[in-house]
Amino acid sequence: MSALLDHDDGTLRPLWLATENEGEGWCARLPEAERATALAWARGQGFRAERGRVLALPGPRGELAGAVLGLGRLASFAELAPQHLMPAAERLPAGGYRLAEALAPAAATAAALGFALGSYRFDRYRRAPAPPASLLVPAAADGPEVRRIALADALARDLINTPAEDLGPAELARAVADVARRYGASSSEVVGEALIGAGFPAIHAVGRAATRAPRLVELRHGTSGPRVTVVGKGVCFDTGGLDLKPSSGMALMKKDMGGAACALALTQLVLDAGLRVRLRLLIPAVENSVAGNAYRPGDVLRTRKGLTVEVTNTDAEGRLVLADALCLADEEHPDLLIDLATLTGAARVALGPELPALYAGQDALAAELLQAARGAADPVWQLPLWHGYDDEFASKVADLANASASPFAGSIVAALFLRRFVAEATPWLHLDLYAWNGKDRPGRPVGAEMQCVRALYAMLRARYGA
Repeated sequence: MSALLDHDDGTLRPLWLATENEGEGWCARLPEAERATALAWARGQGFRAERGRVLALPGPRGELAGAVLGLGRLASFAELAPQHLMPAAERLPAGGYRLAEALAPAAATAAALGFALGSYRFDRYRRAPAPPASLLVPAAADGPEVRRIALADALARDLINTPAEDLGPAELARAVADVARRYGASSSEVVGEALIGAGFPAIHAVGRAATRAPRLVELRHGTSGPRVTVVGKGVCFDTGGLDLKPSSGMALMKKDMGGAACALALTQLVLDAGLRVRLRLLIPAVENSVAGNAYRPGDVLRTRKGLTVEVTNTDAEGRLVLADALCLADEEHPDLLIDLATLTGAARVALGPELPALYAGQDALAAELLQAARGAADPVWQLPLWHGYDDEFASKVADLANASASPFAGSIVAALFLRRFVAEATPWLHLDLYAWNGKDRPGRPVGAEMQCVRALYAMLRARYGA
């Protein structure tokens, strides 16, 4: 969080904001003595306030006097979202800055958050780069909220970016325990063969071939208020099992625990904000590996719910581990049940990497999250639980199959599979996300992305307050 400053020591340079819509109007907000020079300099540099472009302003002796950040096509600063400030930390010359614009609280908070998110770097395995620019948190901004979200974002991205060699099921469980310890929550694990006796046969089957034992990790906090349960898919590496992925398909599979990382980040946000809920986090943490004892195509697995599942594809393992975890979550009749998972490539084909697919048992609940997502500038897109596809996972030897033979509607079919393990009356949200940014852009390096979390947190905060 060194990118955010609390105090102005007198050395901070002004950072002006400019939009393409206003043309050269931004110059009018500079001190009168600096306007003519700044305007001539901007014209000479061809600066038109394109989104993410920085114009460094020279002082009378050629020193850096300040900078202007282009925001692109915005009608006003009221439309400011975190994404508009993400390039700033990377593109500004090193040093400390203060926003020179007078922003309303929502815009000031978005600006500070965007700056903080854009300053994230994953440097665990290499020499840390030079410190990026830093920004004084504007007086109108909600500084504690900005830091809360930025820290949760860094937690999720650090976990997702870490290779499977250093982040297996035990290490993921340790990350949950660390969060629990910081906030006075309890945490526990069911590990290895104990999963069978405890009623989690599907989690055990998927993870039993790995040298690192599978487990179900749980965090609990609170004794009063509505019950909110969050489930995250924690497949720490996915080879595809005996239905082995090609090397190209396996390259990013360290991120297959992205749902668990985002679920833990959401948990940290709820705890840090002190929302009035009884919070429960469940993470089935496994590796889907290849060995002589790996589960096989054609096997019939029992689940916690009692339903039997024919394995038609060992690479459709996420829905199997989620089935046991969702069943456990639903037994407590939560007031809200949320699961997050990097579940299907089909969702990416349909919506691309930046739009997580949202499924909801109730349309009103989906609308509530969609509204929160718009306010948080953290997009999701609703897809239907179309029950006409229920027969896609029909089986001749078991209650259902874990995958469809059809190439169509793969994300919907996976969501319908999970629906079998959640009671119709339970308010349920399922988010099929990607958790990765494949394009290197200013403020958004290639690597992990925390998706859906700001949207879900905004919804929970509006519901349950602090």
